[in-house]
Amino acid sequence: MPYKVKVDRTLCIGAASCVAVAPNTFDLDNEGKAVIKKKDGTTTSDFVRYEDIADDETNIMNASKSCPVNAIIIIEVDEKGNEVKQVWPEA
Repeated sequence: MPYKVKVDRTLCIGAASCVAVAPNTFDLDNEGKAVIKKKDGTTTSDFVRYEDIADDETNIMNASKSCPVNAIIIIEVDEKGNEVKQVWPEA
């Protein structure tokens, strides 16, 4: 199943553990909040499909788990991109 990841900017405290674990996926913006780096060179905190990120699933998940405030959310989606279930943080 495909996955999408996003950063909840209201929760993010800029600890940068995600950047340390997955520097190809995460960066800090000028506000010191985590953003997702897309293959096209843009950054966002909104949902991004894994295939639009130059990193593998393991690194993205490990970075998400490293966040001390669970600000990184991963959802499983169907082939149309609709949310199936949240996989991290576990409900």
